[in-house]
Amino acid sequence: MPDPVFFEPAADLTLAKVAALVGAPLKPEYGDKFVRGLAAVDRAKDDELTFLENPHYLEALSRSRALACLVAEKNAARVPEAVVALVVKDPYRSFARVAGAMFPTALRLTSICGTQGVSPSSHVDATARLEAGVIVDPGAVVGPGAEIGSGTLIAANAVIGPSVRIGRDCSVGPGASVTHALIGNRVILHAGVRVGQDGFGFAMGPQGHAKVPQIGRVIIQDDVEIGANTAIDRGANRDTMIGEGTKIDNLVQIAHNVVIGRHCVIAGQVGISGSVTLEDFVVLAGHVGVVGHLRIGAGAQIAGASNIKDNVPAGARWGGTPAKPIREWFREMQVLAISAKRWKHGEREGLGATSEKGEGRTRGAGSGKV
Repeated sequence: MPDPVFFEPAADLTLAKVAALVGAPLKPEYGDKFVRGLAAVDRAKDDELTFLENPHYLEALSRSRALACLVAEKNAARVPEAVVALVVKDPYRSFARVAGAMFPTALRLTSICGTQGVSPSSHVDATARLEAGVIVDPGAVVGPGAEIGSGTLIAANAVIGPSVRIGRDCSVGPGASVTHALIGNRVILHAGVRVGQDGFGFAMGPQGHAKVPQIGRVIIQDDVEIGANTAIDRGANRDTMIGEGTKIDNLVQIAHNVVIGRHCVIAGQVGISGSVTLEDFVVLAGHVGVVGHLRIGAGAQIAGASNIKDNVPAGARWGGTPAKPIREWFREMQVLAISAKRWKHGEREGLGATSEKGEGRTRGAGSGKV
């Protein structure tokens, strides 16, 4: 059985078109060569384009059989003679631009059933308002009073709650649910995303925990992308907000009343407790945990698996548990490692000395008794 090909190139590009697309200089004799595909540097064939961003792959580049390679000027001399070097300022970003031109359908979700318009196997309430060009896949549910803009896809088995607003050219993935939310344009919600469910709010006490009604909303601005199985709780007494251009990975938990600024990047398995504020361009690496009611300043970056229990200044780089400025964290880790080595070395010497003395004492005691 042949392997399926899920993404076919929308068009074959010549190297001249690729060079023009990314602003790379190119000798005229290479301009008519066709790029038939894209591949990693160690797997690319002689009709495929690759790129080099990470110096870890320089050795693989030296053996590459690619047609051409997008590469920074500092590494251009490492490109094999048989491979055309396309020198650009940012190879990865340039590769993304070419990939988007060749495989535009991979940039957003598409109907898994090839649906055009509203599937008869879906349920769209009579009071919902859908602009022309909305696609609703089989099994999807659109509740009363919901409004959905043109070009938006509601994929199979997704649920759109009452009075939800979704803008134009959005994608709501298979099995996702959206309630109590206002969503902007060009937003992508991947499979299994949960938006707008109860926040975790309870008035705790010795006689039990009283549920606190969560009466806020979720507001997601334009050009946000949210990965599979991420959960974004609605606000308790104010709105949970996600700023424009923010990118959120899979399996992220965002609690009630959280405010996330513009163009933030949040990696997988991050947990953000209630009422936290992230200012613009914050980066949280994988598995970061943030205690509630904190503020992380604009442009701050937090290392993976860190735990944040204090406010973070704008532009800071923090890491560790509890997190602190990264230079301080590195120094502490270095001192700890050195101390551990010395302790281990000293322990081994001490045990050896004790053993010898102990044996001596034992022999001596035994001799005395004899």
